[in-house]
Amino acid sequence: MSANPVRGEVALPLTSGVRLLRPSFSALVAAEVEAGSLFQLLDRAAGGQARIADMGALFWHCLGDRRDGEERQQFETALLAEGVGALLPVYRALLSAVFGGR
Repeated sequence: MSANPVRGEVALPLTSGVRLLRPSFSALVAAEVEAGSLFQLLDRAAGGQARIADMGALFWHCLGDRRDGEERQQFETALLAEGVGALLPVYRALLSAVFGGR
């Protein structure tokens, strides 16, 4: 399954394969409940203060192709294996999709 930018979807390349991030309304609400306002996430990222916890929360809740039985800890381990530097462009693209609209 490939990301559809018209729907705001973003591809998350991991060693285990490309995952699909889909920022649905319910996913964004769940991410806000956990990580705080999406505007705060954007402000922190724009100010060079992006946090791994913010990325993990937003990616997990927007994960559109969650596998049966997949646990968050497994997913976050896969994220860390890629390295934070590799995650930042994906985080930026997802925030752009959320705030830029489609």
